[in-house]
Amino acid sequence: MHFSALYTIFFVIVSTGAGADPVKLPKKSSTGTSGRYIVSLKPGVNRNTVKSHHGIVTTADYDWDIINAFVIEGNNNTVLEALLDDPRVQTVEEDGIARAASVITESNAPWGLQRISTDEIVTGAPTSVLIIFRALNYMFTYNDAYAGRGVDAYVIDTGIRTTHQPARARWGATFGGYASVDGNGHGTHVAGIIGGTQFGVAKLVSLIAVKVLADTSVGTWSDVISGINWAVGQAHLGRPSVINLSLGGGATDAVDNAVNAAVNAGVHVVVAAGNSDADACGFSPARTLWAVTVGASTISDTRASPSNFGSCVDFYAPGQDVISSWSTSDTAVNSLSGTSMATPHVTGIIAYIISQSGSKTIADMGAQIWGETLKWVMPDNPSPNALAYYYFQ
Repeated sequence: MHFSALYTIFFVIVSTGAGADPVKLPKKSSTGTSGRYIVSLKPGVNRNTVKSHHGIVTTADYDWDIINAFVIEGNNNTVLEALLDDPRVQTVEEDGIARAASVITESNAPWGLQRISTDEIVTGAPTSVLIIFRALNYMFTYNDAYAGRGVDAYVIDTGIRTTHQPARARWGATFGGYASVDGNGHGTHVAGIIGGTQFGVAKLVSLIAVKVLADTSVGTWSDVISGINWAVGQAHLGRPSVINLSLGGGATDAVDNAVNAAVNAGVHVVVAAGNSDADACGFSPARTLWAVTVGASTISDTRASPSNFGSCVDFYAPGQDVISSWSTSDTAVNSLSGTSMATPHVTGIIAYIISQSGSKTIADMGAQIWGETLKWVMPDNPSPNALAYYYFQ
């Protein structure tokens, strides 16, 4: 997101021209809905008069004394639209789902989850796929009242093995004429970091596969743009969304424009810095202004040697010897390295934040995740010297 530039851009005044009135919509719940709506009235308004005017009958359980509000069922769009236009109505919002908050500590997590949730360096580096299970002894504490509930994460990649346990992913779309399966493993691995039960940051996020790369992990920019276009169209159906792009290549204006358009449409986009050990500003979509660009760090808090760097990188996240799901079976795991693994850690953080505090503007989200990063803790002093971090409780 190139934060230094954005702080200037955010102060640009945007003029608005005359046009049609925007469509009024109920306030969305980020934690699911009962299918009903809570209608709050302005002070002094007689609720019985409003209900009688719209032909609404409520039960005693949902006709309160403590607040001037009532509940309606969500199956009558005509009444709902009339209430949204009624000047006596203060707000109409979805009847969201409340849950008992439970703070969970996972003791068999990969090192990356511990690193993004603590301000202290992690010890005990995993060194080989041969000792993969010995590396799953790190701690990750989170609140399962949030954990990405009600948020969609679009994994634009090689696909996802949607039957991998637990089977919470679904297939969204395929572009490029490929079979709608992950025959490579890369996309499944990325999805596991975003939202897998053991390996994931936001363990209750909805994972959606958008395949734009062949099973050789190679594809075309045109298919990538098609995947972004499809995901933005789906996100406009109402659920808060984030796009993960653990891919990259040479600089291209078309892809950068597509990513910026997605962000301008209100969809959070997280992209990989790339693995060329070079300035990320020479690659797309890493150089895109409005996306969050993530470099890869090691368990020692240094920049992973192949990770790109420079002013187009927003910060670093765990990207070396990262254990996650794999596509060869419903229980398979694998260890991979690269900015492709760093990126989904941040996608998961964004999904978690949305489930915890509701939808945010791109500017507000950028300011929050940048404010949370651990600054000047990387001993090799890469550009920038900042590590992804969030307090998940």
